[in-house]
Order: sequence, then C-alpha cells, then structure tokens
Amino acid sequence: MNVLLTGGAGYIGSHVLRALLDAGHNCAVYDSLVKGHARSVDPTGARLILGDVADSRTLGQTLDENEIDTVINFAAFIEAGESVEKPEKYFHNNTIKGLELLETMRAGGVKRIVFSSTAAVYGSPERIPIEETDPLVPINPYGASKLCVEYMLRAYAHVYGIGGVVLRYFNVAGAHPSGETGEDHTPETHLVPLVLQVPLGMRNDIKIFGDDYDTPDGTCIRDYIHVCDLSEAHVLAAEAIEHGQIKTYNLGNGEGFSVREVIETCREVTNHEIPSQVTPRRPGDPPGLVASSRKAIDELGWKPRFAELKTIVTDAWAWHQNHPDGYDD
Repeated sequence: MNVLLTGGAGYIGSHVLRALLDAGHNCAVYDSLVKGHARSVDPTGARLILGDVADSRTLGQTLDENEIDTVINFAAFIEAGESVEKPEKYFHNNTIKGLELLETMRAGGVKRIVFSSTAAVYGSPERIPIEETDPLVPINPYGASKLCVEYMLRAYAHVYGIGGVVLRYFNVAGAHPSGETGEDHTPETHLVPLVLQVPLGMRNDIKIFGDDYDTPDGTCIRDYIHVCDLSEAHVLAAEAIEHGQIKTYNLGNGEGFSVREVIETCREVTNHEIPSQVTPRRPGDPPGLVASSRKAIDELGWKPRFAELKTIVTDAWAWHQNHPDGYDD
C-alpha cells in the first residue's frame, strides 16, 4: 500500500507510521504540526508534508504525487474536557475538516481510509465491556465530533464506494521500545504521562478528578492499551479494507483500571511516592469505559502483545525519563 497518514506526526500517528514501514508499506506523513512533532517522523525517513487537511490543493497534490491509495486519518483535537468549553473548535477541526478530507479523497480517486475514532462515542455506557453494537450517545462534543465523521463515512461508502475501517480507541499509553518515539502533548491531558510528571519533578502531585463515582474505589475506570498494540491493529485494519464497506472495531485490552490503580502502578514502576489530591469532577467524564475487542481479535487476527498495565507504564516511564521535555529536549 501507499499510505498517507494525516496528522501522522502526532503521538499515535508516529507509532502507526513505524508499524506500517515495518510491514513493508510505503508511507508519507501530512501534518500541520499544530499538535504534531517533525522529530517524531525524522527517524523513520518518511516524507513529511506540511499542510492542513482543509487545504484541498496541497492535500490533493500530495495524494497524487505519492500515488496514495490509502489514507489513515489522525488529524483531530482530542481533549474531551476542552471540547465541553469550546465545542466550535472540535466540530470545525474534527468534523468539518473530516468532510473536507473525504471530498479531497473523492476528487483524487482515493477510496480507502482508516479513521481514528474514540470510545467517547459511547458516552456513559449501559454495560461493560462495551461492544461495537452498543448505543452511541456521546456526552461531550469531542465524542460527537468523531461520531459525525463515522456517519459521513457510511454515507460515502454507500454512495461513492469508499471502503474503510473505523477504530474506536480506548486509553492509549506507553511508548515505542526504541525510545525514539513517545507521548508529547501540549498541554498534556492524559493520565499516565501526567502521573509520571510527579517523579520527574515537573509537578508536586497528581490531581484525581472526583472520587465519588459508582466504581469500586470511587475513581473513574478506563481500559489502557499499549500504543504499539494499537499500531499493529492499524496495519491489519488497512490491509482488511473492502470496497464499499465500513467496518468498526473497538481497540482496548478488555480490562479496566481505576485512576487510583494507575497511580499505584506508576508508584511501583518509578519507586516514587507520587502524592495525589482529590479535586471536583471534570465535565464530560463517564465513570467507566472498558472495551470488548473480541471483534478485532476474531476478524483482524489482532493479538495485543503488551497488555499488562505495568508494561505500558514501564515503557512510558523509559520515554519520559529520557525526554522529560518531549521532543523539545
């Protein structure tokens, strides 16, 4: 395949890039670098094109010049809490630009796409673990902005014959074992890197947003998946695209860990006390999100290799110790 990774200089995109190259595919990265990092792409030798997905001229030229047959779209804002405060930012960037991407692909005759979606499309689920057929009732604009694109994809498959795979991520963490690629967000909102900032001396404690949820220890429960396992699923998904069909898969480990359990694992890995402080709940946070990934395992032949939370945290810790300031160090 000749693959274009839109938003491919970000955390997940840069790891998927490595997995695709390892599998023998040709890749180029298209990124505005508003959130991504050129240094995450540099070690791979892949071509990096600076551009916005809304720039149909530059994107169209990129598709043509690189003879792209498959797009994997990571270009999105991902902060659920911010989306509650600034919904227009998320619907414009994630949804409207998602439509513009599909239109540019259609104009260029590119009919294969893997779409980076999210467990946030489920909102507060009625049951755990969550299956792909469960109700889609997002409780924040971030989840809604992604769900809108899922609906667009189905319409484009029906009318224009596009083939695609929707991957609904749960909580992604960890880093590449090479140490060359890891997590670097500004601002950082993900739990594992935030917790690890305490032993790095970058913050005094870690905030726990609410301890009165209907969970065993009162804190939110999430399903954590290693970024390298997630990346392998993208390769399998891209290779499994069928003309005129949109397939949807959850990607998680099928096991939930509370905020307190994650903090305790980070204490064990770092050998640091990591003080915590309980603060009020954040808007838009469901109590629990745990995936059933049985469909991906059965249909794609996907098998997570780094399922243990301690392994995920250990790899993340190795990256952050060597790159305390991310790609800017």
